[in-house]
Amino acid sequence: MKLVDKKIKLDELKKMSLKMFGGLVKTVVDVEKEIMVVDGEMHADEEKYLLSLGSLQENLWGINLYPDFFGKEEFIEFDSMINIRPRQNNFSRDIENKKIKEKIIKIVHNLVEK
Repeated sequence: MKLVDKKIKLDELKKMSLKMFGGLVKTVVDVEKEIMVVDGEMHADEEKYLLSLGSLQENLWGINLYPDFFGKEEFIEFDSMINIRPRQNNFSRDIENKKIKEKIIKIVHNLVEK
């Protein structure tokens, strides 16, 4: 796992994606601190790591990055078991709040560079 609080190169994400079936990189984003953890086996592991650094669970959202689709809508997939949160009105693995999705897209694009 790697904490990303400064820019990460797309090539590094591509190398990470080779380890996962489907060419993805599991990622958890802290929408408050505007940081993310990449390259964990499970979103729950990345979430636990961010919690240990003082992140609040309600700010953590699981996504998958597909480096081969950088610059396209398919680059970010909003799909994780950690996103199922009825208490935050999120009842699926997707992220149902449009503002949270937009913030995640902004954070990812700020942290990933070609």
